[in-house]
Amino acid sequence: MTMLGNLLRFVSSNRPVRRIDSFTVLVRRTLSSHGTFDYDLAVIGGGSGGLACAKEAVNHGARVAVLDYVTPSPLGTKWGLGGTCVNVGCIPKKLMHQAALLGESIHEAISYGWQVPSPEAIKINWSALTEAVQNHIKSVNWVTRVDLRDKKIEYINGLGEFKDPHTIVATLKNGSKKELTAKNIVIAVGGRPHYPDIPGALEYCISSDDIFSLGYPPGKTLVVGAGYIGLECAGFLNSLGYKATVLVRSVPLRGFDQQMARIVTNEMEEKGVVFHHKCVPLSVEKLESGQLKARWQNNETGEQCEDVFDTVLMATGRYALTKALNLPAAGVNVLTENGKILAQTEQTNVGHIYAVGDVLEGRPELTPVAIHAGRLLARRMFGGSSQHMDYDNVATTVFTPLEYGCVGLSEEVAMERLGAEDVEVYHAYYKPTEFFIPQRNIRNCYLKAVAERSAPQRVLGLHFVGPVAGEVIQGFAAAIKCGLTMEQLMNTVGIHPTVAEEFTRLNITKRSGKDPNPASCCS
Repeated sequence: MTMLGNLLRFVSSNRPVRRIDSFTVLVRRTLSSHGTFDYDLAVIGGGSGGLACAKEAVNHGARVAVLDYVTPSPLGTKWGLGGTCVNVGCIPKKLMHQAALLGESIHEAISYGWQVPSPEAIKINWSALTEAVQNHIKSVNWVTRVDLRDKKIEYINGLGEFKDPHTIVATLKNGSKKELTAKNIVIAVGGRPHYPDIPGALEYCISSDDIFSLGYPPGKTLVVGAGYIGLECAGFLNSLGYKATVLVRSVPLRGFDQQMARIVTNEMEEKGVVFHHKCVPLSVEKLESGQLKARWQNNETGEQCEDVFDTVLMATGRYALTKALNLPAAGVNVLTENGKILAQTEQTNVGHIYAVGDVLEGRPELTPVAIHAGRLLARRMFGGSSQHMDYDNVATTVFTPLEYGCVGLSEEVAMERLGAEDVEVYHAYYKPTEFFIPQRNIRNCYLKAVAERSAPQRVLGLHFVGPVAGEVIQGFAAAIKCGLTMEQLMNTVGIHPTVAEEFTRLNITKRSGKDPNPASCCS
C-alpha cells in the first residue's frame, strides 16, 4: 500500500512524466474526479500563440495536448498545422510581396545597365508562384508536426469544444469523438475572415484564406476593405500585373496614423490601384462569362456604381472562432459581440482557462504578440514566473508596395492623450539612394517622430513609409522600449547611405513650419 500511495502521489503531482505506462494512465483517469487530469495543459488551436505556449509548457515539464482543426473556407480552401500566419497570413503574404518587389526590380535593372528582355515580356506565372509558396508552407506544416512529436506533445487533429470546465471533446475528421481532461486550458483559436451580408458574397467571393493558393490567375480584382490585409493584397496583386480596385468604407488603415495611411494609399494610386472612398458593397453577381459583376454604393452621396471583375476579394475584418467552443459549458462568459474574449492578463473569468492571440479583445492581432504572450503564460503556469505580456509599443509593418512601419502612438492618439500643445512632431521627406538612377517617385518617402514637447522629449511613436520599413522599424522599437528621447535619437550616428539613418537626421518640427524636404542626400 505504501508503494501504491507513493505512485498515486507521484502521478497526481506536476512533475514531468516523459514516458507514461498504461497503469499510470489508468490511475490518472481513475482519480480524475479527485483532481488528476489527462494533461496539465490542453491548447485549443494550433496557431502561433497556441503552439508557442504548448512548447514552452513542455520545457517546464508539463503534459500537453494541442487540438487543431481547419474548417474549409466558403470556397473550400483548407490547410495544415500552424495557424493563420504560416498558412494564409504573414508568410505567404510576404512571399507574394517579395514577388511583386522582384518584378519592379527587374524593370529597374535596365536603368542600372542590366540587359533584360523587353519590359513588355516581363510577366508573372501565377501557377508557378502559388506552387512555390504552397510548397514552402507544406514544408513548414511538416516541420511543425515533427516538432510536436519530438517534444512529446500530443497533436489531435480535431475540432475541440468544452463539455465542462476541465473536459474537452474533439470531433475528428472521420466524425468520431475523443474526450480528454486538462488541469489548464488555453484558447488560441484565432479568427477567420468576415463576409458582408450581401447577395453573392459567400457564393462567389474569396478572402485572404484563398488568395495564396488560388488555382487560377486572379485577373482584374475588386478588394472590399482597406485595412492592412486589403491594402497588402491589392498592392501585390497590382504589382504582379492584375489590376486592383479597393472599396474603402470609412478610412484606410483604421487604427494607424492617418497621415501615414494617406501617404500609403497615395503611393498605391500612383502605381495604378483604384480607390473608391466611402463605399460599401451591395451585391456580387456571377455572369454567364464567369466574371463577377459587383455593385456598390457611396454612403455620402448615395450614388450606386457597378463594374465587372474576374475576382472579388473580401477583406472586411475578421471574427473570433469562439462560437464552436461551447464556452457556456466551461463558464467562460466574457465575450464581445464579435466573439472575442475579454481577459486583462490572458486569464478569463474561469481561473484555469486562458486565451492568447487574435481571439483576445483589444490586443494587437500580430503573430509575434501571440507567440510572446503564449510563452510568458506558460512560464507563469508552470515555471514560477510572474512576468506578464506588455502590449504597449509593439512594432508592426504594413507590406504595401511602399512599406509602412510603425511603433508606438500615432500622431492623433498622442495629441488626444497629451493635448496638442504637449506634443512635438518631427518629420522629413527623404531620398533613398537606390531610387535615383531609375528615377523612381520619391514624393511618398516620409517619416516622423511623435514626442513629448517638454524635455527630454521622450519619443512616443515612430512612423516610416519607404523601402524595407519592417527592417528599419525593428531596431527603433527596442530603443522606444528603453525610453528613447529625441536628444538621444539626434545624437545617434546613422549608417550612410541607408534609409534607416533618416530617423537620426530628424530636426524639423511641424510646429516650425519649415520645409521638411532635404537639400541633398547628405544634408
